[in-house]
Amino acid sequence: MTLSLAAAAAAGCVGVVYFQVARQAQVDEAQPADVIVVLGAAQYWGRPSPVLKARLDHALELYQRELAPRIITTGGHGEGAKFSEGEVSREYLSENGVPAEFITVEEAGTSTMQSAAAVGEIMDRMQLTSCIVVSDDYHMLRSKRMLEERGLTVYGSPRMSLEGGDPWERRKRLIRESISYVLWRIGIRV
Repeated sequence: MTLSLAAAAAAGCVGVVYFQVARQAQVDEAQPADVIVVLGAAQYWGRPSPVLKARLDHALELYQRELAPRIITTGGHGEGAKFSEGEVSREYLSENGVPAEFITVEEAGTSTMQSAAAVGEIMDRMQLTSCIVVSDDYHMLRSKRMLEERGLTVYGSPRMSLEGGDPWERRKRLIRESISYVLWRIGIRV
């Protein structure tokens, strides 16, 4: 009986978070800030994956709109990778018109939580207090909350989705992210 009540409570909690994740995924809060933070994604042999490229293109558009004068790219080395996601992102942005001196690379993080902690430290050292975080739409709520826990003012700006309109795939991503959010909130590192 107690186990079934606990399971029902957990499912209800994930359900509530699911709607929060889905709602945040649809909101672009981009507005003037100190810096744009681009969360890392896979890179292939020194080139951004399609997901990372979409995030970088979105950050580039925000930069060109002059919403922030600086960009922080995140992401460490994947297993066996020669290049970090952060390095590849800096190179891509530089090739597309962002002066290298306006790009700061965080390459120690291998998870959103690690990258958020490192970005918080970087921004603190640089005396920056606000950022626009760029990631996938379903990743916005957790990314924002992790950065806000560092004392930052955070505006979410999801990249344009590359996927088609498969509603089941979207629901699966939202469910997975909702579970990740709940686990993070109760102290389980994901």
